[in-house]
Amino acid sequence: MVLPQIHVSAVVFRDAQGQVLTVRKHGTDKFMFPGGKPEPGETSVETAIREVREEIGVSLKAKQLTQLGIFEAPAANEAEHNVVATVFIHEGDTVVPHSAAEIAELSWVSPHHSDVALAPLLVDHVFPALGHDLEDSSAIS
Repeated sequence: MVLPQIHVSAVVFRDAQGQVLTVRKHGTDKFMFPGGKPEPGETSVETAIREVREEIGVSLKAKQLTQLGIFEAPAANEAEHNVVATVFIHEGDTVVPHSAAEIAELSWVSPHHSDVALAPLLVDHVFPALGHDLEDSSAIS
């Protein structure tokens, strides 16, 4: 059976220690990258810029984003769906995010070890694409 797809854009932010920013939306338990679904007519980059501004209050310019890839994985918060994510890397200074819109919590996590439950997309696809594998998979459930 082919699962329905949810298309999103997401952004990887890193700090000086190499940790990446993750967010948890209200009513969910898995952390993911800031980002979300496109509005009609938006490009992947436009979606990423808008969603990051809405979710964590950070303003970006397209030239600060480099596409890492397009990845598909089981959706973290919507059963029986796959997420297809266009993932960008932020190429700029460390950001100072704050929870906004539907974001309940922010967490800077190590790509090698996480104390929070992460979305499958991060663990199975994006961290390996960044050259990192998560060592402690017991944190993911």
